[in-house]
Amino acid sequence: MNVLDIRRQFPILNQEVNGHPLVYLDSSATSQKPVRVIETLEKYYREYNSNVHRGVHTLGTRATDAYEGAREKVRKFINAKSIQEVIFTRGTTTSLNWVAASYATANLKEGDEIVITYMEHHSNIIPWQQAAKRTGAKLKYIPLQADGTISLDDVRATVTSNTKIVSVMQVSNVLGVINPVKEIAQIAHENGAVMVVDGAQSAPHMKIDVQDLDCDFLAFSGHKMCGPTGIGVLYGKKHLLENMEPVEFGGEMIDFVELYDSTWKELPWKFEGGTPIIAGAIGLGEAIDFLNEVGMDTIAEHDQRLAAYALERMSGIEGISIYGPLDPAKRTGMVTFNLADVHPHDVATVLDAEGIAVRAGHHCAQPLMKWLKASATARASFYLYNTEEDIDRLVSGLVKTKEYFSDVF
Repeated sequence: MNVLDIRRQFPILNQEVNGHPLVYLDSSATSQKPVRVIETLEKYYREYNSNVHRGVHTLGTRATDAYEGAREKVRKFINAKSIQEVIFTRGTTTSLNWVAASYATANLKEGDEIVITYMEHHSNIIPWQQAAKRTGAKLKYIPLQADGTISLDDVRATVTSNTKIVSVMQVSNVLGVINPVKEIAQIAHENGAVMVVDGAQSAPHMKIDVQDLDCDFLAFSGHKMCGPTGIGVLYGKKHLLENMEPVEFGGEMIDFVELYDSTWKELPWKFEGGTPIIAGAIGLGEAIDFLNEVGMDTIAEHDQRLAAYALERMSGIEGISIYGPLDPAKRTGMVTFNLADVHPHDVATVLDAEGIAVRAGHHCAQPLMKWLKASATARASFYLYNTEEDIDRLVSGLVKTKEYFSDVF
């Protein structure tokens, strides 16, 4: 993997910010897009912009072929059995909300349990809170180890015969920890529960095989994996999706509409009401082609190598607190930290003045922040276009930040 060759495919990286060459370390929030994805979107709008499934004219056929071709690319990317198990949504948030609104509402009752963890993104907490309120089910949390990892013994102690849904992120967007979702799925199934996986942070960085994981649902977003914003995927096992009701109703998702009742199309289209996110899906398909050409295993190794280098370099800064496991084998390409008594927003502001983009705040994980005893943190996240030199710039920027606030106070 030649990172410099890859970087050349991302034109946005070739610029200066505040008089310095840009160092983009915020890919966990959204990744940058290679030229080929941008050109694919432009080609759709320039050459065959049309609605899908509805017309028999040439443009409509080309758009439909490209849209459904993207669905097949997603199917192969996650190794789903059928395209009927691949539903296009607006993103991870929408996908998780649909499972909570449709499957959970129909299958939960008072006394049932929903199990999640303290590290979940708000998108994998709030839908389950609402599902519990609607159904009378109880929301339970798997505790975390001191380094932010999950113990399977704790999973077994938390998941019971009353548990009907277990929902866990495969990779934490704060701690970077890689969770054992395959083993958690096995425990869930042994207790008669379904397994939901939030793959927002894993799909961009590692190979995912839903059949090997044996998860019942998987949600992820295109914009974090070199694709456009506004497009995501909900994978679900066919027999579960067939027994779920759609969440949105209108055109495209119907079979027949009578005056007082209607019937739905077959999977996956019964969940895709209205004009779908056509350009986004086609762009996601192109992003998947790009990632496959680089190689997901290659990307995972690169991210882990950068994480190891960042942990080594950053650990040498006096006064820094690093969250999550210090063993790079247990995490993917991000490091979340706080610097002495400097507020993370101030850290991010000084780094931005040096042309370095990092994220600061609670990262939509306020329960985890409370567990960490931190109101906010700063996060540097890496992807296939980042280099060791980017991390060196980050470390230099952090040293400068520390010196600046030492002089101020």
